[in-house]
Amino acid sequence: MTAAAAALYLTPSAVSQQLAALEQETGHELLARDGRGVRLTPAGEILVTHADAVLAQLERAEADLAAYAAGVQGQVTVASFATGISLVLAPAITALAASAPGVLLKVLDAEGDASLPMLLDGQADLAVAVEYRGAPRAGDRRLARFPLYAEPFEAVLPLGHRLAAGPGPVAMAELAAEPWIGPYPGNPCHDVVLLACEHAGFTPRLVHSSDDFRAVVALASAGAGVALVPRSALAGVDLAQVAVRPVDSDLATRKVFAAVRSGAELHPLIRPVLRALGDAAEQVAGRS
Repeated sequence: MTAAAAALYLTPSAVSQQLAALEQETGHELLARDGRGVRLTPAGEILVTHADAVLAQLERAEADLAAYAAGVQGQVTVASFATGISLVLAPAITALAASAPGVLLKVLDAEGDASLPMLLDGQADLAVAVEYRGAPRAGDRRLARFPLYAEPFEAVLPLGHRLAAGPGPVAMAELAAEPWIGPYPGNPCHDVVLLACEHAGFTPRLVHSSDDFRAVVALASAGAGVALVPRSALAGVDLAQVAVRPVDSDLATRKVFAAVRSGAELHPLIRPVLRALGDAAEQVAGRS
């Protein structure tokens, strides 16, 4: 209730009054107490399903009205993590300047797990996001998703490590006893590391934590541990004192996609942005 009030810029009591009026209008109890909080009743779940469809239809209506208006000119706010900005958003801005000069992008730097909530809350019109366990599912009716690119994680090892050289990829199981350096819980890359290690039969012993991959590489350079880092995040980083090796896990992959609120993909300002992002992503895939 408190979170809903904050999102709607209302007081909690105003939200309670709105819900009471809605329950009276529908003739059903929509929320039930659950400990110190509340949960949706079955009737509430049904109403949320219809609300998602109604919101998507409103987005389509706005898209149709915008398409009807003369000319395509306006601003699109995009939330993305830093590497996504470098790899696809910056090239998209360059491409749009030539193909759709009336479309201006406003870029918000957001961690991979923050862009989708910003999109759903209306703080952004489009999100460049990463697949992770806590993300909305691919079938979520609130979102329209568009795959962009996937990139492997590389093992970053101290230069004198026993696995620093050798033929073929490093076996994840060989890193089970090592001290690990990695992102904080909540960072989508943290989830990728955990999944790859769990699939290899172990839980990584995370000794050092940083969401800055430059810091992660610096710690590995000092012999503090091993790490898995997305390949693109290693660009421009000093790798003189580490060994960078591929690993034998298909799960050690960062999957990046664009998302908009359902229905908004038809908006004349959104369509050229999605095309430009797709073209930039093809370039990323070609370089990979």
